Amino acid sequence: MTGAGLELRRVRKSFDDRPVLDDISLVVRPGEFVSIVGPSGAGKSTILNLLTGRLTPDGGEMLHDGVPLASGSYRFAFMPQRDALLPWLRIIDNTTLGLEVAGMKRKAARARVAPLFAEFGLDGFERHFPAQLSGGMRQRAALLRTVVQGKAVLLVDEPFGALDALTRTQMQQWLAAMWMRHRWTVLLITHDVREAALLSDRVYVLSARPARIARTIPVWLPHPRPAAGSPEVATVEAEILNTLFNPEF
Repeated sequence: MTGAGLELRRVRKSFDDRPVLDDISLVVRPGEFVSIVGPSGAGKSTILNLLTGRLTPDGGEMLHDGVPLASGSYRFAFMPQRDALLPWLRIIDNTTLGLEVAGMKRKAARARVAPLFAEFGLDGFERHFPAQLSGGMRQRAALLRTVVQGKAVLLVDEPFGALDALTRTQMQQWLAAMWMRHRWTVLLITHDVREAALLSDRVYVLSARPARIARTIPVWLPHPRPAAGSPEVATVEAEILNTLFNPEF
């Protein structure tokens, strides 16, 4: 996956004349890991739906490498909240599904995916069905299916929210290590303040609806970051929480 820049400029979106997003501007530079946090219902997933083309903004601009996104030209890979693995397909077929839908022959798709199974901790599970995998392994399979498409930007929506606390922490550490290795360009939506602090180069905090950027918090801490016991990470968490509870902070 090659790095590419993503930018939103004063983006607005309403549903039935009720404003959801109001004047949203943000930047994800090539190779950055950027997170968006905000109150429940603030419109975080709406931003991803705009970027994937499922919704159209009412105003503002969305740019990729400085070029406005046109309808049908979206070049971003999207990982939803749930793994969305098809239960009747083996993991090898689930992970190649996006490539095959895009027109790649099955043999070529499998050849592209096969070398990545070991890196994603799935070596030996290619012919298992999703129900035979743990929650963390299913999420790794879903991420593999997403990144193997080679899109410029990775959009991730609450990927670990359904996992237990220990597995979620392990997956956050794993994702951080994978990002450091590949330097994907990532925009993450999350309710988990610690997750944002652990993974991000920058955090955008949304206000309640109609959502604006209440605060932009740069995270200058070096990677990798400890999962627990770091006062520096705790300080970033506190900044995010202060903004969430006091939007005018």
